[in-house]
Amino acid sequence: MKRNVTAIVTVLAVTGLATAAWASGGGGEHHADSGALLKDFLYRCLNFGVTFGLLAYFVTKPIRKGLAGRREGIEKSLQEAKVAQQAAEAKFAEYDQKLAKASSEIDDIYASIKREGELERDRILAEAKETAKKIEAEAQQAAALEVSKASGELRQEAARLAIEIAREILNKKITEQDQTRLVDEYMQKVGELH
Repeated sequence: MKRNVTAIVTVLAVTGLATAAWASGGGGEHHADSGALLKDFLYRCLNFGVTFGLLAYFVTKPIRKGLAGRREGIEKSLQEAKVAQQAAEAKFAEYDQKLAKASSEIDDIYASIKREGELERDRILAEAKETAKKIEAEAQQAAALEVSKASGELRQEAARLAIEIAREILNKKITEQDQTRLVDEYMQKVGELH
C-alpha cells in the first residue's frame, strides 16, 4: 500500500512540476486559449496519474501474491524432498547394516560348515581316504550352495523392501516416467552387487 501511495504522490509531484514549468515557460506572451490548453494538460496528467496508480495497485498485488505462493510451494516441495531423502538414506543405512550383518552370518556359517567338513573328513580318513575325499567335496558344494542361496535370498528381500519403500515415496512425488527410470537404475545397481 505504501508503494502505491508513494507512486501516486510521485506522479502528482511530477505533474505539478511539469505544469508549473509549462505555465512559466510562456514568457510575456499569452495566448487566448492557453487556459484551455493548461486545463487539457492537467486533465491528461491527472488521467495518466490515476490510470498509472490503478494499474500499479491492481497489477502488482496479484503478481506479488502469485510469486509468494510459488515460493512457498517450492519451499514446501524442497522440505518434503529433504524429508523423503533423509528417510530413504535412513532405510538405506538400515538395509546396509542388515546386509553387512547377513554377510557376517554367512561367513560364520561358511566357516562353521567348513570346520564340520574338516572334522568329518578326519573321522572318515581313518576308515577310508577315498570316502573322505567324496564327503569333503560334497560338504564344500553344499556350503557354497547354501551361501549362494542365502546371499541371493537376502539380496532379493533387500531389493524387494527397497523397491517397496521407493515405490511408496515415488508414488507420492514422482511421475510415472520418473518411476520407471529410477526403478531401472536401482535394479541395475542391485544387479551389480551379484
